[in-house]
Amino acid sequence: MMFSANWFFDLDSRLRQMGLDSDAQTFDEIKENLSCRRVLSSEEFAEQVIYVILAGGFSQKTAKKIHKKIMDSILKNDAIFEELFSLFHNKNKISAICKIWNNRVVFCQEYYKKTSTEERINFLAKLPHIGKITANHLARNLGEDVVKYDIWIQRLGCVYAGNQALTKKINNGKLCPEVKVVCDNMFNKLSNETKLPRGYIDVVLWKACQNGLIKL
Repeated sequence: MMFSANWFFDLDSRLRQMGLDSDAQTFDEIKENLSCRRVLSSEEFAEQVIYVILAGGFSQKTAKKIHKKIMDSILKNDAIFEELFSLFHNKNKISAICKIWNNRVVFCQEYYKKTSTEERINFLAKLPHIGKITANHLARNLGEDVVKYDIWIQRLGCVYAGNQALTKKINNGKLCPEVKVVCDNMFNKLSNETKLPRGYIDVVLWKACQNGLIKL
């Protein structure tokens, strides 16, 4: 039965068997970090931000390849716009990456100064090339137990609610409050039944939708 603990654990198991158990980190790393958030160094913080900047619009496999090339260049020669642009021809993203790396100490310190998850997410949303939806993705990768609410999750939330009309309000740029409510209800149910962090449930459901294990 959809949206049961057994259904979720089956999805998790099938993704692992297919070798699809990862986002920026492996499923096990994501689960561990969400259960006990690790404080990152400024370099590690910047690396996570840069990954999310690059991941938009690409498959995870492609994003990881580009991310490795970018980080290898940065760690070898620092964040030099011309060199990074030669590896990835997107001026806006490369400009944002340079700003993130060059200001990594300040950004990292400011992030960890915030005393609540909401404050930290609001801060992330104001970083170069990070918007409100993307901020949740980044926050989850940084160990915040939050949900990304991307297009797949919004669609799945509407299925959970059994409300086909609500799908007309799905918007990947501005999250509709009604859609958010049904998504949160779905995550609350699964979290209560599986005893897993909402952020971990999010990444498993997203990956299952992306790879066709969940048909929407």
